[in-house]
Amino acid sequence: MPSIFSRIVSGELPAYKVAEDEHHLAFLDITPLVEGHTLVIPKREVDYIFDMPPQELADLNLFAQRVAQGVRAAVPCKRIGVAVIGLEVPHAHIHLIPMNKVSDMNFANPKIKVPEERMQELAAAIMAKVPRSEPRGAAADPALATKAEETKAVREKAATTGPGESTGGQLSQLVAGLYYVSESDAPLSPVSYDAPAGELTNAALLQMLGQPADTKVETQELTYFLRNHTADKGVLNDVDLANRFKALQMYMKQELEDTTVYRLGTGPQVQVYALGKTSEGKLAGFKTVLTET
Repeated sequence: MPSIFSRIVSGELPAYKVAEDEHHLAFLDITPLVEGHTLVIPKREVDYIFDMPPQELADLNLFAQRVAQGVRAAVPCKRIGVAVIGLEVPHAHIHLIPMNKVSDMNFANPKIKVPEERMQELAAAIMAKVPRSEPRGAAADPALATKAEETKAVREKAATTGPGESTGGQLSQLVAGLYYVSESDAPLSPVSYDAPAGELTNAALLQMLGQPADTKVETQELTYFLRNHTADKGVLNDVDLANRFKALQMYMKQELEDTTVYRLGTGPQVQVYALGKTSEGKLAGFKTVLTET
């Protein structure tokens, strides 16, 4: 009989996922010791962690290291504690626990209850902070190495905000290095505007964006617009990249009201603005360009 973790891997059971690749999965513990308590598992079901082949065990720990970096960046703590117990679920797993004192790691402590909305917020925040893995052998190819360094620089520049900071800062971090793939690739850029008074009509939208009044405007739901990029492996067969788009989508749907995608023009290049209302009364989101011929 499959373990409960294998049922999560297969999609039979839901989970608050924070990171995933071809062989590993990380998700929030639903009975945590503290907020941000995360479980890291191999997708292949193995009961005892030290029965794993050496390379698989090494890969699991490397994956856990990346997840721990994301947890530490998203959840205020002094460091991330690590524990492997494995008596409750017969599927190897690593506990990553944000800790400020030694007692935070005491499994005899009562488990805390975290509301579903807060769990979703934590999952999105951690997912956005988990560094992407670099392809093996990238350093041997100068072009790939240069691209990896450029991507790293973009992430480091963007990773200047944390939970509770401005919507603009969070959006800058979430879209950093993301490209929307249509017939060409176009970057996602964060935007913020003072919302027009009253209802956001097409005329008010075009005036706010400085577009001609006769520009064609079409609307889409954000989930539909990003559907290909948030699929399990996205449009580039890249799980990490798909997870970043999922984090962006989750953040905008949770933190912004009435999030809508606006398509401006008729092509071959269509300007796109994904906008929602912030708690400060602004319109924020991202913009990009589609190429449609």
